[in-house]
Amino acid sequence: MTEAELDAAFAALADPTRRAILARLTRGDASVLELAEPFSISQPAVTKHLKVLERAGLISRGRDAQRRPCHLQPERLKKLSDWIGSYREFWEDSYARLDDYLEEMQHDRKSKRPRADRRTR
Repeated sequence: MTEAELDAAFAALADPTRRAILARLTRGDASVLELAEPFSISQPAVTKHLKVLERAGLISRGRDAQRRPCHLQPERLKKLSDWIGSYREFWEDSYARLDDYLEEMQHDRKSKRPRADRRTR
C-alpha cells in the first residue's frame, strides 16, 4: 500500500461511526438508510462518512435500481492487516529476546545464591 492509501485508510478508521458502519457491512450489503438507522445523526452525515470510507477504498457503492447498496471491500482491509502484521515479527523477536534475557537473569541469580540457601531448599 502507498503512504497515501495508508493515511486515507487509517484516517477513515479513526472515527467510531465509520468503524461501526464497516462492522455492519461485514454482515452484508446495506443501503444508506439501513446504515443510518442505529445512529442519531442525519442521513447526509452518514453519506459523508460513506464518502470517506469509499475514498479510502474500504467500501464501494453500487446501483440496484433506485437503491445504492454499500459493499465492504475486504481486500483493502486485508492489505491493512498485512501491513500491521509486518510489525508482528518485530514484536515477537523483541519478546523472544526479553524472554532470553529474563531466563539468563534468573539463571545468574540462582547461581550466585549462597550455599546455605541452596541446602534449605
